[in-house]
Amino acid sequence: MQEEAARPLPAPGRMAVDFEERVDFGRLRAYRLQRVRDALARSDLGALLCFDVNNVRYLTSTQIGEWVRDKVCRYALLAEGAEPVLWDFGSAAAHHRLHAPWLAPGCSRAGMLGLRGAVSPDAGLMDAAALEIKHLLDEAGVGDSPVGVDLAETPMLFALQRAGIDVHDGQQVMLDARQHKSVDEIMLLTTSAAMVDGAYQLISEILKPGIRENEIVGAVNEFLYGAGSDDVEAINAVSGERCSPHPHNFSDRMIRPGDQAFFDIIQAYNGYRTCYYRTFVVGRATPAQRDAYAKAREWIDRAIELVKPGVTTDAIASCWPRATEFGFSDEMEAFGLQFGHGLGLALHERPIISRLNSLEHPVEIEEGMVFALETYCPAADGVSAARIEEEIVVTAAGPRVITQFPADELFVANAY
Repeated sequence: MQEEAARPLPAPGRMAVDFEERVDFGRLRAYRLQRVRDALARSDLGALLCFDVNNVRYLTSTQIGEWVRDKVCRYALLAEGAEPVLWDFGSAAAHHRLHAPWLAPGCSRAGMLGLRGAVSPDAGLMDAAALEIKHLLDEAGVGDSPVGVDLAETPMLFALQRAGIDVHDGQQVMLDARQHKSVDEIMLLTTSAAMVDGAYQLISEILKPGIRENEIVGAVNEFLYGAGSDDVEAINAVSGERCSPHPHNFSDRMIRPGDQAFFDIIQAYNGYRTCYYRTFVVGRATPAQRDAYAKAREWIDRAIELVKPGVTTDAIASCWPRATEFGFSDEMEAFGLQFGHGLGLALHERPIISRLNSLEHPVEIEEGMVFALETYCPAADGVSAARIEEEIVVTAAGPRVITQFPADELFVANAY
């Protein structure tokens, strides 16, 4: 058992093979649907109606591309005791009937609500959809029960209410379902992190004076899509005087000798996301840069040591410095800098850990959670800053770190 606990969590190849146990997608689909059924049964809801693309994917194991993420055009219904029903964009519904046999007959339907108002609600598409949903709820015997909705356009909420549906918050029920990760989800998250390990190796090789932040972002996008990513959501590339305060973006700034630079790679493999920061210095490091990095490393190590089942998130948030201790006026302004957040099909799942919310509303850490911990420390030179992030799997034996690119000390890229 001790040897097993010391082994890295598996990040196998992406092919299906007969000689190793890898991701079992049938088992993954069954696990996720049962998690939602169990969460629904524990709630006071009769059904869940999901528009959030992450919830739709978790519930139905379908996805048609990242372009739908902001269209609010896919939705799914799970009524107590019934099969999930999916409404998808045009011909995608017919495609699912051919290639997604886990959806029951009649449960893959074309749907259209208006594409965020591009088709006016006056056209009646939302009212027609609401009446169809109400009919299915009545058929399932839960037509008079509350229905949990995760997110929806305001006119769609009004249409549901006009159809006689009692709308409640469904996002909390879905987040309850999603917070414990199965062995297959952990394998997908670990594989996703391994892809970013490789991206950081690439960055360490090309991070030289003369290259621009946006060129690095382009190279990493190419690498990740070649490695099998299905969505490179964002790459923060922040260097030199842009490091403090953290702008959460990238620019066309050219890298110069002695720059500190940090990166966040947010991407997904089979939907399972990474949030993975690393900090470098180009060519040579100053004492101020090394000191800032050492503090950021100390803060994250202190947090990781606390991670185990039964600990509450206020204990982790309390071990980090207050906003005023590293140059910010309050915790709202410093939010996201000393930070923890769940990872899965979404970038921000449970638990959310920060001094802003965790001190007064702590959440218990449980086995099977996967979350990222990240710290930020501005340097005494007034421009540089260090940013570190590790992804953690919570096990009965404690934390397992799945982000493997070296980060114990400040990495000097292309030293001279």
